[in-house]
Amino acid sequence: VRQSKMDFFCKLGYGKQDICKVLKNLGQEALEDDVLKELIRMGSKPQALENQAQPSQLKLVARGSCSTTPGLKWLGEDGSDSSDSLRPIVIDGSNVAMSHGNKEVFSCWGIQLAVDWFRERGHTYIKVFVPLWRKEPPRQDSPIADQHILEELEKQSVLVYTPSRKVKGKRVVCYDDRYIVKVAYEKDGVIVSNDHYRDLQNENPEWKWFIEQRLLMYSFVSNRFMPPDDPLGRHGPTLSNFLSKKPVLPEKKWQPCPYGKKCTYGNKCKFYHPERQHQAQLSVADELRAKTKVQLALGKDEERCQCS
Repeated sequence: VRQSKMDFFCKLGYGKQDICKVLKNLGQEALEDDVLKELIRMGSKPQALENQAQPSQLKLVARGSCSTTPGLKWLGEDGSDSSDSLRPIVIDGSNVAMSHGNKEVFSCWGIQLAVDWFRERGHTYIKVFVPLWRKEPPRQDSPIADQHILEELEKQSVLVYTPSRKVKGKRVVCYDDRYIVKVAYEKDGVIVSNDHYRDLQNENPEWKWFIEQRLLMYSFVSNRFMPPDDPLGRHGPTLSNFLSKKPVLPEKKWQPCPYGKKCTYGNKCKFYHPERQHQAQLSVADELRAKTKVQLALGKDEERCQCS
């Protein structure tokens, strides 16, 4: 008897020490109502209420919601660091620099703006690929602006130069796009470029799917790096989900039912019913069917009893 009472009040949230004290004072045969009154008189609170009273970073989430709290915006499900839940970033340096320089100048500042944007979000793995010949002094046919930024990013282990050399006065350049796609594919990351890599899509079917699903396009608006909020279109994932290894489902916005308690749609109703939170949402027809089944079953039992 004592154990059953202990389990009952533990489920209500009261501490075992308080329950033991009350049972000692009132005796093991005391009624549950009397034990509850004594617990309240002692000033004992259920642990759930004590936890609510304490200031906590976590907030209660609305029923049917899967969204995280603002304080944990970039945390993973297990509370791990944001860098573990964010995808690696591989930037097509030539594409970004030329885009920022209006396709006339190789603007290294554009690369810096892109790197800073991802750093601010919490990404730790960021790689920028640029051909090695961009290290050379700028020429009239290939002007470069803010070339010192490349040196700084190389020191930070962010910039990677793809090989290039001169053979009999002619420059031999390795295909940097292949480096970009290969590294992003192996790291299961995101490619930042406005290039569609059509030739590489035709070259490898696995790369084709990857480029289609993991290519992040962008724009520069007044020296501001701006990727789209819907990288895969209106019906695709949001930008935060696109850049995250653990996508967060959007919060479901519940609209109250205009019919209220008079609604006869039951579980088929698309609107929110606060009064149905803790009960099965059957339609009126289903409820009637269930009742008739119970009545028929009871009638058959009575007939059996009478026959016996």
